[in-house]
Amino acid sequence: MDLKTSIAWLIPLFPLAGWLLWGLFGKYFKGLSGYIASAFIGISFILSVILFFIVAYSHGFTDTLYPWVHAGIFKVGVSAVVDRLSVIMLVMVTGVSTLVHIYSIGYMQGDKGFSRYFSFLNLFVFSMIMLVMSNNLLLLYVFWEAVGFCSYILIGFWYEKKSASDAGKKAFIVNRIGDFGFAVGIFLLFFATKTLNYEKIFSMVPAMPVLTVTIIALLLFAGAVGKSAQFPLHVWLPDAMEGPTPVSALIHAATMVTAGVYMIARFHVLFSYSPTASEVVLIVGTFTAFFAAFIALTQYDIKRIVAYSTVSQLGYMFMAVGIGSYTAGIFHLISHAIFKGLLFLTAGSVMHGLSGELDLRKMGGLYSKMKITAITFIVGGLALSGIPPFSGFFSKDAILADVYNKGFYFAWAVGEITALMTAFYIFRLIFLAFFAESKVDKNLHVHESPKIMTLPMIIMAFFALTIGFIGIPPFNHSIFYNFLHVDFLNVNNFAPIVNNTPWYFLSLISVAAGLIGIYIAYLLYIRKAVDPEKIKSMFKPIYALSYNKVYIDEIYDFLIVKPLLAFFNFLWKVVDIKVIDGAVNGIAGAFAGFSVKARKIQNGMLMSYILTLSIGAVAILFYYFIR
Repeated sequence: MDLKTSIAWLIPLFPLAGWLLWGLFGKYFKGLSGYIASAFIGISFILSVILFFIVAYSHGFTDTLYPWVHAGIFKVGVSAVVDRLSVIMLVMVTGVSTLVHIYSIGYMQGDKGFSRYFSFLNLFVFSMIMLVMSNNLLLLYVFWEAVGFCSYILIGFWYEKKSASDAGKKAFIVNRIGDFGFAVGIFLLFFATKTLNYEKIFSMVPAMPVLTVTIIALLLFAGAVGKSAQFPLHVWLPDAMEGPTPVSALIHAATMVTAGVYMIARFHVLFSYSPTASEVVLIVGTFTAFFAAFIALTQYDIKRIVAYSTVSQLGYMFMAVGIGSYTAGIFHLISHAIFKGLLFLTAGSVMHGLSGELDLRKMGGLYSKMKITAITFIVGGLALSGIPPFSGFFSKDAILADVYNKGFYFAWAVGEITALMTAFYIFRLIFLAFFAESKVDKNLHVHESPKIMTLPMIIMAFFALTIGFIGIPPFNHSIFYNFLHVDFLNVNNFAPIVNNTPWYFLSLISVAAGLIGIYIAYLLYIRKAVDPEKIKSMFKPIYALSYNKVYIDEIYDFLIVKPLLAFFNFLWKVVDIKVIDGAVNGIAGAFAGFSVKARKIQNGMLMSYILTLSIGAVAILFYYFIR
């Protein structure tokens, strides 16, 4: 094993070791487990950066650690693919995870499950690293499910709270729906190609029937819809806020939700040969981006607002990969990981300073008391809004420019409207929390978070300001594009460019949309030129639709949950108790009744026995003579 392969396998080794250490011996480490766990992830980040430069200045490679399953034609090993796509993902996953781990030391201080928390956090990172590095679909599926399991454990980390345990179960069950389709897609792909190895599959795709490719691509996409919280399987992600805030940052920024976008980018050859499947990806992404932003407009829980923004921004990423702009989609994935991680950490800092308060209606005037949190939150908000020179400007506008220039005008228009709504709802949050009149409980001692929490926020804010510059010159000839596009050179160009509209003209429209959204929020919540309550009353049905999350949970409860519960109650109370138990108990009762009567014959009286014997003898003789 040479140096680069050794580095590649060491990257997941450290978080795996951390999971085992804190899980088995956490009580002996106590408070040190957080520092050592952060150091382990930090080492994985350093190794990922080294591997990034090795691949950047040479070429990618694949390596098999050991053969895993050999059964007839089915042969799968524990193997890794290290190319430009995977090293970019590794740097992002380990980098953001390191900062989240460090932040968690302060946030989780004093929690009775401190070591358990870091154990599962390490396992979460290990699972995502292996998902990214996997070179066959079986290994990918194992860690696809491992990421889902870790999310279930961490969302329900405070399992004593019913809301937390319910949220964990909801995330797990909803993901099972998408993962079922994903598993069926893997089976069909093996049936069609007789292999689960990426390179072998990709080499066979051009010769496969288009209908077969489309069915497989749509089934794989079903898994991505669940994992990346796209409509209609988005409902688990806002409820995931019941977990610790750093977990929300990790799930929403660097790990679980990015898995679906990464999977489609990894299987770009498959999707590029199915325009139908890619169009479905585009439609779902476009609708989800608008739908989630619409819901976020009226929410008051700061974590849920940021959560719905995650659903919406993932929609942008699916728009990109849906039109074959894989580099733009991955660029926004990286940019979003940083500024969304920042927004969640700053939201956690607000909670920390307000003793757990999440309701915007109980905040206000926090800027003077939490300046670092406020400034870093504003940086994240500007990046999310796509205002230059923050990272969201370069990455989101790259997507919208490609959508327009490839002729998907309706999707582009929806994307621009969504950009306006995005800027509005995030600055509504910022203005109400930090600059509006204070409505904070006077008994609360509002305070800035400790340095171990603010330092990761400052680092993320720095990158949210600077990382976008790898998108220069905008957009399709940028540093990032030229680096990553090498991995997508063999893409079937199913969506060619039909316009050559200059990037600066399209960007001007996007920036204007963002600034208008911010200005509207300023007029409503700072200048108070218009009373928001009047707008609510004027558009009461629309407001109710947004505030109640379009009643999706209620619809699912009515159409799915209650009918299933009624059916299961029928199985329990009728089929199980009355039919199955009734039959068993009835037979037992019949024999018991017969036995009660039959045992009266055995009364110990000689005359009764002679009578019984005589009756039996007569019955036998009667049968003998009449047969």
